[in-house]
Formats: sequence, C-alpha cells, structure tokens
Amino acid sequence: MGAVNTVDRAPGDRVPKQDRSRATRQRLLEAAVSCLAEHGWAGSTVAVVAERAGVSRGAAQHHFPTREDLFTAAVEYVAEERSTALRALFPQGAAGDRHAVVSALVDLYTGPLFRAALHLWVAASNEDQLRPRVTELEAHVGRETHRIAVELLDADESRPGVRETVQGLLDMARGLGLANLLTDDAGRRERVVTQWAGLLDHTLG
Repeated sequence: MGAVNTVDRAPGDRVPKQDRSRATRQRLLEAAVSCLAEHGWAGSTVAVVAERAGVSRGAAQHHFPTREDLFTAAVEYVAEERSTALRALFPQGAAGDRHAVVSALVDLYTGPLFRAALHLWVAASNEDQLRPRVTELEAHVGRETHRIAVELLDADESRPGVRETVQGLLDMARGLGLANLLTDDAGRRERVVTQWAGLLDHTLG
C-alpha cells in the first residue's frame, strides 16, 4: 500500500488525518508480519519494520511506542487475518468435496500468515510481554479453525471419534506447515492430502 498523494488536491479533497493515520498503522502491521515471516523475531526491529512500511521510525513509534507494542498488535493482526482467510475459504460451502477442504486447510498452514505466526510463537516463548497475548489469540484461532473445519467437512461431532479425527487433521496440517519451513514439500504434501481426504470420507461417512 503506497503513501497517499494529496498534492494538487483541493482542500476538501484531502484525505482526513484519521484515515492517513489508519493507513499508516495498517502498513506498519503488514510490514511487521512480512518481517517476521522473512527474518524472524531477531531481525524484526522497529526500525526495519518502519523502513519496510515506508514511514519514519518516529512515525512508527507514534503508533507503537515499543517493539512489544508493535508485535503484540501484529499478533492480533495475524489472528484476524487468519480467521478472515478461514471464513473466506468456501463462501458457498464445500459441497461435500473433502479433498478440497483438506487441501485448503493445509494451504493456510503453509502460507505466510502461518509462517509469521510461528515466529510469534517462538518469540512469545522467550518474551513475557508477548506470551499471554499470543496464547490467548492462538486459542481463539484454534477454536475457530476447528469449528470451520467441522462445518466444511460436514462432520457430526456427536459420533465417537469424530472430534478427534478433525483435530488430528488440523494437527497434521500444522505439521505439514512446519515441514514446509525448510523445504518445498509440495509433492509429498499432495499425497498426504489425498490420503487424509480418503480417511475422512471413510470415517465421517
């Protein structure tokens, strides 16, 4: 998102200060997520994030006075974006295509939002100020992911073992996301997705 150009605009056409401030905050959060995904916690300082966002360090510190403030807000942003991505997977429903559902869930766990979330988890394990917020938000995202997976898979959790089967699917997707950090695991991942889709068809009916 580039800077808003107000040159040669009539005074009444200028972007309101509140909107510019909101746009700057959004750029900083997006830059923080990108930096985490690419450089990890150690390489993601306020100065690096500000430069990537195209704003001054002073402007960054106006919105987020400390590094912890910035990345705590980034935690919230990542959680919201992951939830939005989940809700947008199948707006018209999955129409019983469990292979498509499994593939889409795995894609979420191998994308940049999950990579950024992983770096936040690692940082939170060593940063007391981040840990409670990361734990709280991850619990929220986990519950929502499970709920959406149950809905898309048309799974009846009143039946014995179904809840555990869905949770196993999400644990598997998370594991594939971890494996993808080091190498492009796309070929093996597709075979695993196909196998899991078959298992779900058999188990869920």
